[in-house]
Amino acid sequence: MTADVFMAIADPTRRRLLDLLARGDRDVGTLAARFNCSLPAVSQHLKKLRDARLVTVTAAGNRRLYRLRARPLKTVFDWTTAYEAFWAAKLHALAEHLEKNP
Repeated sequence: MTADVFMAIADPTRRRLLDLLARGDRDVGTLAARFNCSLPAVSQHLKKLRDARLVTVTAAGNRRLYRLRARPLKTVFDWTTAYEAFWAAKLHALAEHLEKNP
């Protein structure tokens, strides 16, 4: 499942869909209106997000509402957090170098 999450967020359209869903539940038509692609293309992206368990779908009358399920993103957060210390050390070393060599 971890690989699925990384694969799902690798695409910028899917990341944007997650950003929109972070603001609240939406149907596919509302989501598709925010993109310069077809409704079927957005539906395919949503399927990838469902497969990675990043979104859920519920029926609301004749509409299907998509909801963000952020818990699987913790894996990404944990992975990137390890690099935060790396970059902090590199930036600190750069700052020291620049202070010594103006």
